[in-house]
Amino acid sequence: MRAAARAAGFTALILIFVFPMFFMVSASFMSRYEVNMTPPALLPSEFHPENYATAWSRMNFVHYLRNSLLSTFITIAGQLVVCVPCAYAFAKKQFRFKKTLYCLVLFDLIVPAQTIFLQIYILESRIGWINTMRGLTAPFFYSAFTIFSLVQYFRTIPDEILDAARLDGCSEIRVITHIMAPMARPIIITAMIFTFVYKWNDYFWTSILTTDEAVRTLPMAVQNLMPVGHSAREWHIIMAGNVMALVPMLAVYVLANRAIKSGLIFSGRKDLEAPRS
Repeated sequence: MRAAARAAGFTALILIFVFPMFFMVSASFMSRYEVNMTPPALLPSEFHPENYATAWSRMNFVHYLRNSLLSTFITIAGQLVVCVPCAYAFAKKQFRFKKTLYCLVLFDLIVPAQTIFLQIYILESRIGWINTMRGLTAPFFYSAFTIFSLVQYFRTIPDEILDAARLDGCSEIRVITHIMAPMARPIIITAMIFTFVYKWNDYFWTSILTTDEAVRTLPMAVQNLMPVGHSAREWHIIMAGNVMALVPMLAVYVLANRAIKSGLIFSGRKDLEAPRS
């Protein structure tokens, strides 16, 4: 009985998470009549692949895809440059106010973006970064989640390895790039995938920091498929746009699936043995 109840619970959870995606894909092939039925149809009676062509043209998909790829990969590159050395310093170096600064990083994990967006908007407007790719990416080079994840992993790397590298003449930059980063590759890839998902799906900051379509990304393009008025009921077109925006993210997950699993499993095991500082 207990096994059956556990299996039923897992099945219910899977359905809760899988059904919305299933319905999104199914609705993207429905006609306008079917998608607005009450209760809604679960499967299309006839497939309408032309919904994707309509969504493609209305979204200006290539333009927004280019902006999404550019902003996402610039953000990932910036986090590698900023967060990896920062995490190394917190994990392996001693300096004044280290604990205080790290506590601020941890505190930032629970601070909602809605409480700080006004300050960032005012700052960017004063330096002329509103509606630019710099303004859309630079504030996110710092990530409390990425720093925290890397610190926990870097602490598990024995200091003797770093001391041996320094005796061989390695600078701190070479220690980071040739020892710490390669050894922490699984967790770095995992953190960057989380960053990719966050930035790819980001609607809030894009709507705040941009005012026209020049640098706006795919979430804003999907929003453009929902005009007010009679066309607001064209959910089949909206669902097609959502599927198109989701495909690149799924492709990245499939390509990095093994690295994500190894990073999460290995980090979880080592965190139990990590020394406290």
